[in-house]
Amino acid sequence: MVAIGFIEKTLHNSITWLEWFIAAAPFGILTTTALYFVMTTMMPPEVKEIPGGREQIHKSLADLGPMKASEMKLLAISLTLLLLWTTEGTLHNFDTSSTTLAAVALMFLPGIGIMTWKDAQSRIPWGTIVLFGIGISVGTALLQTKGASWLSDLAVVQFGLKNATALFILGALTLFLTLIHLGFASATALASAMIPIVIAVLQSVATPGINIVGMTMLLQFVVSFGFILVVNAPQNMVAYGTETFEAKDFVRAGLVLTLIALALVMLFDVTYWRWRGYI
Repeated sequence: MVAIGFIEKTLHNSITWLEWFIAAAPFGILTTTALYFVMTTMMPPEVKEIPGGREQIHKSLADLGPMKASEMKLLAISLTLLLLWTTEGTLHNFDTSSTTLAAVALMFLPGIGIMTWKDAQSRIPWGTIVLFGIGISVGTALLQTKGASWLSDLAVVQFGLKNATALFILGALTLFLTLIHLGFASATALASAMIPIVIAVLQSVATPGINIVGMTMLLQFVVSFGFILVVNAPQNMVAYGTETFEAKDFVRAGLVLTLIALALVMLFDVTYWRWRGYI
C-alpha cells in the first residue's frame, strides 16, 4: 500500500489488487515451495508424528462449536472485500484503500457486532502505526524537497545505471534493497524511505522503453525480503519469541532463502515479468 501510494502521488498511475496478484502469485508460489524444502532440509522436525495429534485437532475443532453470528458476519465482510479487490477497475472504480477502510468501519458499526473500539484499542500496536506514519512522512519529504532526486542522481552515477539495460538496473536495485534491508526492522519502513528514491532513480535513467510503474512494483516485492536477521521484520521477532530456535538458525536458513529468492527474481525478470510487460 505504501508503494502504491507513492506511485499514485509521483507517477499519477495506480496498480489494482488483481494486477498486483497476477504479478506476484507465480513468484510467491515458487518462493513458498522453496521455503518448505529449505526449512524441512535445514531444520527438520524432531519427531515424525505426535501421538494422538490428529485426535487432539478434532477435539479442538469440536470445542470451538458452530460458527458464531459475529464470525459469520466477518466471513461475509471478508468475502465481499475480496470480491471488491479483485474487480477493481472492471466492475467498479473503488480503490483497495477505500474499500478496506469501509470494511473496517463497517465492523465497528452498532448492530454489526463484530468488534467494539474498546476491544480493538488494546490490541492495536500504536507504536508500529506511529513508526509507519513517520516513515511515510520521510518518504513524502524526500519527494517534495527533491531529496529523492538528488540521491537518485548519485545512485545512477555511482552504479553506472544511466544507460544500463533494464535487466541490469533491476538487478542492481534488487541487490541494493536486499542489503539495505539488513538495517531496517520493517519492510513498510524500508518502503517508506526507499520507494521514493527507487522511483526517482528509474526516472533518471536514459534507458528507452522502461516501465517505471511495473519495475517499482517488482522492487517492492524485493523490499519484503527480510529473511536474514531476526530484527528485519516484526513477524520474525514474534517467531523468535517462541524460543524454539536460535538467531544463528534464522540467519543460516534466511541466507539460503534470500539467495533462492534473488535467483527467482532474475529468472522472472527475463521470463514471466518481461512477458507481462512490467520491465
